[in-house]
Amino acid sequence: MTSNFSGPSPAGGGVALTPAALTLDDGTSFTGTALGGCLEAAGEVIFITAMSGYQEVLTDPSYHGQIVVFTAAHVGNYGTSPTVDQAPEPQSAGVIFHELWLPEAVHWLSDADLPAWLRAGKVGALTGVDTRALTLHIRTKGARNGVIAPLSAGAAEAYARARRVPSMNGLDLACRVFTRKPYKVPAAPAGEGEGPVYRVAVLDFGIKRSILGQLSLQNMDLTVWPGDASPEKILEERPQGLFLANGPGDPAACSYAVRTARHFLGRIPVFGICLGHQIMGLAAGGRTYKLPFGHHGLNHPVLDADSGKVFITSQNHGFCVDPDSLPAGVRANMWNLNDGTVEGLAWDGEPAFCVQFHPEASPGPHDSRALFARFRRLIKEQNA
Repeated sequence: MTSNFSGPSPAGGGVALTPAALTLDDGTSFTGTALGGCLEAAGEVIFITAMSGYQEVLTDPSYHGQIVVFTAAHVGNYGTSPTVDQAPEPQSAGVIFHELWLPEAVHWLSDADLPAWLRAGKVGALTGVDTRALTLHIRTKGARNGVIAPLSAGAAEAYARARRVPSMNGLDLACRVFTRKPYKVPAAPAGEGEGPVYRVAVLDFGIKRSILGQLSLQNMDLTVWPGDASPEKILEERPQGLFLANGPGDPAACSYAVRTARHFLGRIPVFGICLGHQIMGLAAGGRTYKLPFGHHGLNHPVLDADSGKVFITSQNHGFCVDPDSLPAGVRANMWNLNDGTVEGLAWDGEPAFCVQFHPEASPGPHDSRALFARFRRLIKEQNA
C-alpha cells in the first residue's frame, strides 16, 4: 500500500525533498526532510494542537517569527485557498509536520496543494519529524529558539545559529507586521448589527482579516491605524469605539500602544483581543509575563466567571497578564481551565473589556463570537 503522506521515508508527489533537521538552542535536534531544496528558517519553536486550519494559522501575523509544529499527525489533504488567508502572505518563519500530504489536494475550493503554497510563500518546511517527541520536549523544557537547516550545513553551525536567534522576551514584533498607513473597512451591507453605523478605530498590531470581518458585520465603519498611531491623530476621526488587535511578540515592548490604550480607557468603549488584551492589562497598570510554552490551538477551555459558561476557544499567545498585578477596578473574569491563567479582563463601571483568546476563531470554534455584539452594545449605550 502506497502512502499519500510524506513520513520518515517520504516519496511521491514530485516534490523535491532534502535531508534536514530542526536544531534547538539547547543542542537537541530532530531530523526530517525539507521541501523545495530546504528553504531555511529561524525563530521560536512552538507547537499547536489544531487539527485543521493550517492555512489560517500560517497566515496569522501573531505567528510572525515563529516555527510552528503541528501536533496533528497528517496535514495538508484539503489543500489551500486564498479565501481563508488571514494576511496577504504567510507569516510563520517555518513549519514542521509529521506527515505532509503530497498529491493533489482533495477539496473543491483548493487552488494549490500545501507543498506548492509553502514554496511560493518561502516558508521553511520540515516533514517526516517525530513531532510527538518534539512536542513533549517543548512541554518539558519550554518553548525554544531553533533553526531548520539542511544536514549538509553541519550540526555545529546549526546549533550556533539557533543560539543567536533573539529571545522573545523584550522583542517587539508587532512593529514588523502592522500597517504603515491607515485604511478603511466599511460596515458590511448585510451585517448583524441593528441601527446606526458606528465609527470604530482599530489599532493594528497584526490583525487577522476575519477579525475585521466580524467587526464589520456589527455595522461598524472601521479605520485601521498603525499600532504606533498617536491618540491625537486617531481622535481626528472622532471614533465612538476603539479595538486593539492581536499580534506577535512581547506586549511589554509595545510601550507606544500602552500609552494610546491608556489615553482612551474610560473615554470611549474599548475592546481588545490577544496582544490587545495584554496591552490593555498593561495600560491599566498590570504586568505581563512569558508562559513556558504558550497556548496555541483551537481547543482551549475558558471559564467565564460572570456567566458560569465554558467556551472552547482558539488561542495563540506566549505571554499572559498577571492577575495579582491588576489595580482595583480591573478584574480578571475569565480563566483558562487547563492551567488557571487569565483569559479575560473587565473594568468595573467602565465600557472596556478584553479577552486573551480569539472569538473570531478562524477556522473555529465559534463559541464566543457574541463578544463582538457585546462591543457594539457598549458603543450603542454610550451614544444613546
